[in-house]
Amino acid sequence: MFSYPYVRKLSVRTDDTQRANAMAESPRVKRSPNLSSSDSLSEELQCSICLDVFTDPVSTPCGHNFCKICLKGCWNNGHDYSCPICKETFKQKPELRVNTTLREIVDRYKKRSPLKIPAVLCDICTGKKQKALKSCPTCQSSFCEAHLERHLRVPGLKIHKLIDPIKSLQDHLCQKHNRPLELFCKNDQTSVCVMCTVTEHKSHNYVPVEQESEEKKSQLIKTQTDVKQMIQDRMKKIEEIQHSVELRKKNTENEKADNVELFTSLIHSIERCQSELLEMMERKQKAAETQAETLIKELEQEITELKRRNIELRKLSHTEDHLHFLQIYPSLCNPLDTNIWAGIRINTNVSVETLRRALTQLQKTLDEKLSQSVLKRVQQYAVDVTLDPDTANPELILSEDGKKVRHGNIRQNLPQSYKRFDKHVIVLGNKGFSSGRFYFEVQVKGKPQWSLGVARESINRKGTLNLCPENGNWTLWQSNEKEYKACESSLVPLSLNVKLQKVGVFVDYEEGLVSFYDVNAKSHIYSFTGQFFTGNLYPFLSPWANGAGKNSAPLIISPVNYSE
Repeated sequence: MFSYPYVRKLSVRTDDTQRANAMAESPRVKRSPNLSSSDSLSEELQCSICLDVFTDPVSTPCGHNFCKICLKGCWNNGHDYSCPICKETFKQKPELRVNTTLREIVDRYKKRSPLKIPAVLCDICTGKKQKALKSCPTCQSSFCEAHLERHLRVPGLKIHKLIDPIKSLQDHLCQKHNRPLELFCKNDQTSVCVMCTVTEHKSHNYVPVEQESEEKKSQLIKTQTDVKQMIQDRMKKIEEIQHSVELRKKNTENEKADNVELFTSLIHSIERCQSELLEMMERKQKAAETQAETLIKELEQEITELKRRNIELRKLSHTEDHLHFLQIYPSLCNPLDTNIWAGIRINTNVSVETLRRALTQLQKTLDEKLSQSVLKRVQQYAVDVTLDPDTANPELILSEDGKKVRHGNIRQNLPQSYKRFDKHVIVLGNKGFSSGRFYFEVQVKGKPQWSLGVARESINRKGTLNLCPENGNWTLWQSNEKEYKACESSLVPLSLNVKLQKVGVFVDYEEGLVSFYDVNAKSHIYSFTGQFFTGNLYPFLSPWANGAGKNSAPLIISPVNYSE
């Protein structure tokens, strides 16, 4: 798709023609502030693509105007027919017809604002001096039509070189030899006369000034084109910066809303946990009170029984019936069936274990909420990833839709390509990213070995490759079923509670961040931080070797199902 780098957001709409037409017709009409001078009117009549005054102006359906040839240049390079200014896209290529009213205004402007060159007068006229037609550097004079006649007739004067009339004829003479500067010295890059070629500039390379002037003019046109391109490039950069600011503002608003939602949810979780903890403490308090009531009743019953026994013992101690005493004594001296109360207490302290469990559960809830919120946020930057077959190692087999890759055990006879990995079983995505944020998900279910992440375009594809940021890749890999590692300069072992089924990869180019997520558990796995990216970054997948069928499952680029 063709896309001009930038066009200045300035146009003359067809409904503005009456105002401009009135200005062109009547200089006495009071002009509006933005058209108070020919310069400002020139800006209003400039094409936003070439930055020159309109040539054959045409209008788009959205009301913006451009040179016909400029707009054709935009549209002839693709099938995207959109306005270079407002970016409105048209389903069919609009028929371009010259805006005749605007063209008339432009023509009037060009006639009323020509390049003003001071008039040169004839040096020979004695009365009222006439306007000169030509100047003669040899004679150091300018001539009107009447006085030019001798230069056109007299043989000795006919050999003089005539030029368009100028006032500063002295500048066309060699200061040393007082002869016309008719040649240009290539060696010294200066104008010279014929005498100079046999003196100071002898043996130098020189050409007629006309020839050098034409060469310089062609260079000037190129320079002018380069300057225009520089202007457009800088305007494009302004637009990029403004777009980045707007995008950052939008992202900030979204993140603010997400954070409010997150912290509101966290507050509710804390309040719920607090409520549950208080309820638990209340239940334990009621249980303690119930226990105390039961114990008190048992104690009161035992006290009653002991008092009764004490009365019986007191009566028995005063009896004079010795036979009765001996008969009753055994039953009264046997110990009563009572509890041992020394070790029985009511706990007056709140259980530390209860608090610990409550705080542990709260921390778990907060972690889950935070992880879910972060994953939900990065999933907003999901991109459609398709694998590039031109980069795939010949032992890899890609699905027709470019979403799956597996190791095929057989090296295929594929065309040689500087993009293809020839030693390691690696494939890259077909689209690179050089700014902003992007996210994609890869299913790793059923695979005991794999590696994935992102890689720089300049990654080594033709020999040994160590997985680490210094070599232009940021990856995780799994081996031996549940052994996971982050491929830093030194491998970083990762402790995961469950086996990964689907991995999310998020990149923030400007922040130098690459993060990995367990999509099923909605949890963060690992992040490469403080990185510095240059050029394009591409999705990186390696299914590793088949392993006699143990690792035959493919890596699958999965559509993103946004977390609730």
